[in-house]
Amino acid sequence: MSVLDRVPPFWLVVTGIVSVQVGAAVAKDAFALVGPMAFVLLRLATSTVVLVAVARPRLTGRSRTDWLVALGYGVCLAGMNVCIYQSFARIPLGMAVTIEFLGPLAVAVLGSRRPRDLVWVGLAGVGVLLLGFDPTGLTAAGVGFAVAAGAFWAGYILLGARTAGRWEGISGLAVASTVGLVLVAAPGVLEGGPRLLDPTVLVLGLAVGMLSSVLPYSLELTALRRMPPRVFGVLMSLEPAAAALAALVLLGERLTGAQWLALACVVVASVGATRAPRAVPDG
Repeated sequence: MSVLDRVPPFWLVVTGIVSVQVGAAVAKDAFALVGPMAFVLLRLATSTVVLVAVARPRLTGRSRTDWLVALGYGVCLAGMNVCIYQSFARIPLGMAVTIEFLGPLAVAVLGSRRPRDLVWVGLAGVGVLLLGFDPTGLTAAGVGFAVAAGAFWAGYILLGARTAGRWEGISGLAVASTVGLVLVAAPGVLEGGPRLLDPTVLVLGLAVGMLSSVLPYSLELTALRRMPPRVFGVLMSLEPAAAALAALVLLGERLTGAQWLALACVVVASVGATRAPRAVPDG
């Protein structure tokens, strides 16, 4: 039994959520040293090295469909990271993650046949309208990138399920991460240039990769072995709130009252849409 197996799964997931958003805040704070694309490159490079070393994916004997699914998964992974970092550079962290979260919320609602889920769609819509009424600190480009990140996140979820069914363990994720790294390598190097070799930038990039990818994935994977997916999904709905709090503490980013209310609407809608209905006993 590992040390992580002794920790209650609830705390593993919460720690992972906090880790992701602290990593995002660290990355945003370092954009003054090197731009968003360069940090996406450093983040994916860190996670790819660790994932490939751990998974050691088997590449021989794979079908064409295996590779196409992993390729699509990698494209979504790269697009999600690029778009959300570009959004971070333009609007408050909490708002970027709140808007991005509409992607997985859409997947949860569209994958359900429960009429009551229309309530959660409406609540999320109220949150979006509130942002429209109080766009303090928001820009069209920042919101657009967050929406695109949400779309890529939705694709990442859908293709993740197919990848898991075709690749053993985390080998599919390792391959997808490699694909994502290849896609962002050229623009990341062009943006970062010689600054990518600066020791401070390298250390920050390593920290962001560990905080935002390696550590949370390890914690979540361990938690899922002992936690129902329904409970896991509900806890993950706290991501926007965690992002706003991390930005407040580490970056001094303050949201308006209407923006906090919009965030709460999206979180509650996500919790409601993610919760699975209770099983009805036979007989």
